[in-house]
Amino acid sequence: MSKFSLFNKFIVQEGEKEKMVDILLDAAESMKNLDECEIYLVHISENEPSSVYVYEVWANEDAHQASLGHEATQTLISRAKPIITGMERINTLITKGGKGISSN
Repeated sequence: MSKFSLFNKFIVQEGEKEKMVDILLDAAESMKNLDECEIYLVHISENEPSSVYVYEVWANEDAHQASLGHEATQTLISRAKPIITGMERINTLITKGGKGISSN
């Protein structure tokens, strides 16, 4: 069993962190109906006032790519674009297992 995982950092305009958190939590909510998305967690750092992090675990990379084309995802992307000043893919990972991950 191997899963496709991403750890991303979004940098947003000053004062827009909570708006970005809300958008990403809406994204997490929309992922609840996708069995291929096993984990979608939104994080903030106390030391970075303009950064929001997202950790995702998918059944495979194709499932992640397919999710980007969904209408709900496109709507959320269009809401987020105006406040994003940068994005960094911290890492792409291969998840091998652990608590919260299915074994298939």
